Amino acid sequence: MPGAMAARPTVTIYSDGACLGNPGRGGYGTVLLFGAHRKELAAGFKRTTNNRMELLGAIVGLESLTRPCQVQLWSDSQYVVHALSKGWLAGWLKRGWRTASKEPVKNRDLWERMLAAIGEHEIDWQWVRGHTGNAENERCDQLAVEAANGAELADDAGFDG
Repeated sequence: MPGAMAARPTVTIYSDGACLGNPGRGGYGTVLLFGAHRKELAAGFKRTTNNRMELLGAIVGLESLTRPCQVQLWSDSQYVVHALSKGWLAGWLKRGWRTASKEPVKNRDLWERMLAAIGEHEIDWQWVRGHTGNAENERCDQLAVEAANGAELADDAGFDG
């Protein structure tokens, strides 16, 4: 049909974060699947937290997409999945980046980056129980741990601990 929007590509993203100590050395691992294509991303940081790495894994996966997509994003982090699927993030925005208990939202820098990464994507947020044999989740965990143990670690500029 002329003028009709083309169907969005469907991409599956798995992401995980790891922290050796919390806070401590950390890393994320992300796997993107699109048809027969596979892309793996990982990076390590000198000092960070597990929640920051969980968030960053999902963000980097979304940021790597070059056009609006239909995304199924899997994470073993309830912090990430529930914030987006249960409306926590919307509530924080409505309250001026305050939690329901009026505390400042932790990791605001990454949540703002998440909002930008979501952009025009249609995302189905899915939780997967970690360390239960899901091959892609296990691969993300391996990537995250390897990155956290790596020799070349970056500074987590937003970490304030």
